[in-house]
Amino acid sequence: MSANHRKRALEALARRVALPDAAATNGSAPLDYYGKDVFNAAAIRQYLSSGAAEKLLATIQNGARLDPDVAGDVAHAMKDWAVSRGATHFTHWFQPMTGNTAEKHDAFLDLDEKGEAILTFSGKNLVKSEPDASSFPSGGLRCTFEARGYTAWDPTSPAFIKRNPRGATLCIPSIFCSHTGETLDRKIPLLRSIQALKRSIKRFMTCFGEPEARATITLGAEQEYFLVDREFYLQRPDLVQTGRTLFGSAPAKHQQLEDHYFGAVKPRVLNFMAEVEEELWRLGIPAKTRHNEVAPAQFELAPTFEELNLAVDHNMLTMDILRRVAKKNGLVCLLHEKPFAGVNGSGKHNNWSATYGSRNLLNPGDDPRRNPIFLGFLTAIIRAVDLHGDLLRCSTVTVGNDWRLGANEAPPAIVSIYLGDRLTETLEQVERGVFEEYRTGVKPLKIGLATSPRLEKDDSDRNRTSPFAFTGNKFEFRACGSSQSCAPFNTYLNASVAESLDYISERLEPFAGDSEKFDGELQKLLGELIKTHKRVIYNGNNYSETWVKEAERRGLPHLKTSLQALRPFLDAKNHQLLEKYGVFSAIELESRYEIFTEEYVSKIQIEGEVARDMAQNMILPVVLSEYGKLAQSLQAAKNAGLTAGIAGLKRSTETLGALLDELQERVADLAAFGAVVDVENCERYIEATKALRSTVDALELVVDDDKWPLPKYREMLFVY
Repeated sequence: MSANHRKRALEALARRVALPDAAATNGSAPLDYYGKDVFNAAAIRQYLSSGAAEKLLATIQNGARLDPDVAGDVAHAMKDWAVSRGATHFTHWFQPMTGNTAEKHDAFLDLDEKGEAILTFSGKNLVKSEPDASSFPSGGLRCTFEARGYTAWDPTSPAFIKRNPRGATLCIPSIFCSHTGETLDRKIPLLRSIQALKRSIKRFMTCFGEPEARATITLGAEQEYFLVDREFYLQRPDLVQTGRTLFGSAPAKHQQLEDHYFGAVKPRVLNFMAEVEEELWRLGIPAKTRHNEVAPAQFELAPTFEELNLAVDHNMLTMDILRRVAKKNGLVCLLHEKPFAGVNGSGKHNNWSATYGSRNLLNPGDDPRRNPIFLGFLTAIIRAVDLHGDLLRCSTVTVGNDWRLGANEAPPAIVSIYLGDRLTETLEQVERGVFEEYRTGVKPLKIGLATSPRLEKDDSDRNRTSPFAFTGNKFEFRACGSSQSCAPFNTYLNASVAESLDYISERLEPFAGDSEKFDGELQKLLGELIKTHKRVIYNGNNYSETWVKEAERRGLPHLKTSLQALRPFLDAKNHQLLEKYGVFSAIELESRYEIFTEEYVSKIQIEGEVARDMAQNMILPVVLSEYGKLAQSLQAAKNAGLTAGIAGLKRSTETLGALLDELQERVADLAAFGAVVDVENCERYIEATKALRSTVDALELVVDDDKWPLPKYREMLFVY
């Protein structure tokens, strides 16, 4: 690799022909193709008999157990539909503990007893498959000589078509478990937690005399990402192997002027976004919002709310489509939380809510004091976050999030709740049992323009520094990393809220039916809970040192690093919660701790080894060459009897020489850790890798730009 590669990449980008406008290549309106590659309700009714269709839809919409006799009919209909959409293969599409999705393709093609080719797909093929469980992370649940695992159809998430240039594949969303029944994926715990929370919501609503209705947990997942040109990406071994730049000096201009956020989208990126949206809409993924994010080369995509399990599946598909479409457009989509040091990283904002029938349980109404169901549900969430905030923090563990959390684009590692002043004031009144006259927070904004339409100020502001913020009719958790599945956080939140709802229901049930006693007990109970758990409510600046000290005084956990944040998996109270609600067994929880710890340490070691290799084989030769030239120039000047410039040459040579010595020392420091990095020396290994970066970044500023072998930040962040 040489600096000439950088020049050629820039020249190629300068010659790049602009892509045609998306409107010119897309003759169909979105409604003409939205959901066409999904085996949705319309397709089910078209390809199945009415009786079989209604049984399947009852499972999808109401959670009814699927009649096993229907599986064969569903498989036949699903195959006919998929073949009509161009599919030649089928796969169980599942989410193992790798953080990605997995699939094994089988052709519909088979031979009959006469040896003639036929297309077939049985109920057995639909319901179950057997991947090798020992080849996926299992935390000791499976080993090589015990390899059997099962994937099983999840009928609550619709099958879909995944297209490729030479055909298409029918993808069947599935769960993944071991031969002995333990979960090996992220979907089973999520589904268990949804099931538990729905039961608890129904129990809670029954206390208030509400008629039985369908409980639904909803999610809207905002996805942030970076785009870089593929020419640059392929010249950066760190990006290729770790997803982030291990070296790179900040350019003079990056995001200080805040001119990228919501700026006009460049045509090349807009074409990419349009193609992404078309693929998402074909899969019934309701992509709604697109825009430039704060950092240069950073963007965001946000869908509308969906049922939680479906939203998680859709987000996994969204990440896959972002990467795939970027490659088609000569770009690379970076989903790492912190691909570039010194500028904003990327998160995944989880917007969570729950409904009962048509009622959003987090809608406060015009006067939240007169909305006891809202106050009860809100108080249950506050209690849940206070008791299990460490578990919610545990859900955000990634190597990338260690660099992101607490910076100016992400909340800190202390889990707290933002409610806004008006709602906090309401809870204070509930706690005291003294209610003042309610003053609506909706006020007109005075802009000073006669032509401006009437604008009303919302009841509360927004707090972008809070990990868990109430935003009007939902909670937004901002600490999840952009590369992560949404499943873990929502799994833990669901279980935590279910337990708090049951605690409230147990206190209220003896008084159900007697409105006077019920109201009195509700007021007393909510006051007690608010007083006990209000320490987790904080409406101020979560980035401030004042909050760090205040949180410590309140006794809130501050789990700064991933290794610290993994420890809640071993906490008895969290084990008790997750086992009580059937989300995890004890052995499954222990396996998660092993999986996440091993993954974290392995990624840290990979980063260090890549950094050492790049420093030794790409940076060191350039520095040695530059140092040699400077030394020769200095000696030649002295031999010629020159005086002017000698001091400058000497200073430059000594500066580069000192950094050369430092570079070799820091490469040796990393090498001294040997072949295996473990939990005990992981933190020291991270510091050694950071020290090497500091030296290389300093060298980038003094080595001849023409000789520097790596694409620089000023190129990757601004040329795409």
